[in-house]
Amino acid sequence: MNWFESLCSDYLSTANTVLLYALIISIGVLLGKVKVRGISLGITWVLFVGLFAGHLGLQVEPNTLHFIREFGLILFVFCIGLQVGPSFFSSFKQGGLTLNILAVGLVTLNIAVALTLYFVGDSIDLPMIVGVLYGAVSNTPGLGAASEALNQLNYTGDPISLGYACAYPLGIAGAILSIIAIKYIYHINTSKEDEELKSQDKNKESLSLLKLEVCNNAIIGKALKDITKLTTHHFICSRICHNGVTCKPEANTIFHSGDHVMVVCKDDEIEAITEFIGKESYHEWNNEDSPMISRRILITKSKINGKRLKNLHLSNLYNITITRVNRSGVELFADPNLELQIGDRVTTVGKKDDVEHVANILGNELKRLDSPNIITIFIGIFLGILVGTLPLKFPGMPTPIRLGLAGGPLIVAILIGRFGHKLKLVTYTTVSANLMLREIGIALFLASVGIDAGDSFLSTIVDGDGLLYVAYGALITIIPILIIGFIGRSIFKLNYFTLMGLISGSTTNPAALAYSNQSANNDYPAIAYSTVYPLTMFLRIISGQLILLLLM
Repeated sequence: MNWFESLCSDYLSTANTVLLYALIISIGVLLGKVKVRGISLGITWVLFVGLFAGHLGLQVEPNTLHFIREFGLILFVFCIGLQVGPSFFSSFKQGGLTLNILAVGLVTLNIAVALTLYFVGDSIDLPMIVGVLYGAVSNTPGLGAASEALNQLNYTGDPISLGYACAYPLGIAGAILSIIAIKYIYHINTSKEDEELKSQDKNKESLSLLKLEVCNNAIIGKALKDITKLTTHHFICSRICHNGVTCKPEANTIFHSGDHVMVVCKDDEIEAITEFIGKESYHEWNNEDSPMISRRILITKSKINGKRLKNLHLSNLYNITITRVNRSGVELFADPNLELQIGDRVTTVGKKDDVEHVANILGNELKRLDSPNIITIFIGIFLGILVGTLPLKFPGMPTPIRLGLAGGPLIVAILIGRFGHKLKLVTYTTVSANLMLREIGIALFLASVGIDAGDSFLSTIVDGDGLLYVAYGALITIIPILIIGFIGRSIFKLNYFTLMGLISGSTTNPAALAYSNQSANNDYPAIAYSTVYPLTMFLRIISGQLILLLLM
């Protein structure tokens, strides 16, 4: 057994390091699957297992530990940026603007409460209160960014992960308890809230397929290209049946009285389009009577990435019509100026041979999407490191601000996720691939943080300020949520399910989201969560660094 003892004791060896990380992460992930009343700490268990390993005296060579911690953080944050990038800017539109304003308010209040406790309490230092802040809002990437900022400042005090670990459990529970408290404070009837949201959904913009008969004298005898100029309402005519013969209408196709047409338009324009063309049609569109087919084609060829629909000239060259585009589960109107991306699914109408030809042009090969586009990831990380280490000098500040190894890759990933196709970068990754990289990154980071802080964790709880960190964390969690809950419910009249998602997303709390989804039994909390999550994550990662660099 000498070989085994040597393996376990030689902390300078690569085998020992890999063995320790594998053991900590394995146990942490297994514990993360344990749920109490449907709630689990998830991947954060890796941190606590790492703390226990550090307390037992298990070590990793310092330079190796630092590298694994920082690389894990970069990988995790960059994959988050790629995921939220496509929706980051669109989340500010329409109703999302209100939710994001409230999310910013919650982030600001969390910081205000933390700084108030720091200045009034005068019992713990600023880095530790930042660690408590991130534990209270269950934001691990922010913890990593703050730790990296402290490295810039040559900080030599206690690891801020101690404050994070103390505040985290009650931060998870406090958010859920606050959500429950809001329900009872406002005497909310969840059945009534569900009915209200369903009625609102009927008025939301989506796409519909209409079957109409041409009866309007204003368009009879006119070509399709001229008809579309007679109205401000947008529609796409995918099929037309004239004298029993069905075909795909072209720009010069003449509309005759009694023709039957298939039209795609937005839901809020159904009535106007119906009146403009004529009336509802009850014509039977049988496949055996028609040479036309409708098919969804998956875009997998990189040369299509970023091209506008009109620039492909598919309608003119191949006699087909694209009626709609599905992107990440969202139906988009096939506007000529729409920029296509890898992974889009386009609904195409035309003759079978023409549709097959277009499918070959666009790709339609699912296996292509299984191949990882790692060049985009590493180009992004390269640029992210450059941006993160770039010194930004501001008047009155003794040291320049750097976005750091978390902030830089995050910003670059968001920009690549949204605009990468303009640079011909394929940003598409499957959900499972993105999640795999994220989980590996955060597991390596948490294990490293735990090992590094483990030797002093127990003494902090028993002899130090551990219980104070817990109390401070609870205040940082609960007070802002109740205030934003009051504002959202009383002033903005938000539905309770939307409010649940807003709170979960603003605290980046997956356990709170799981509870909200389970309680609501619908998708509204998840929709609100995804609306505020991108901006919130960005602010959480950046704000801790700014606090430390401005106040230390």
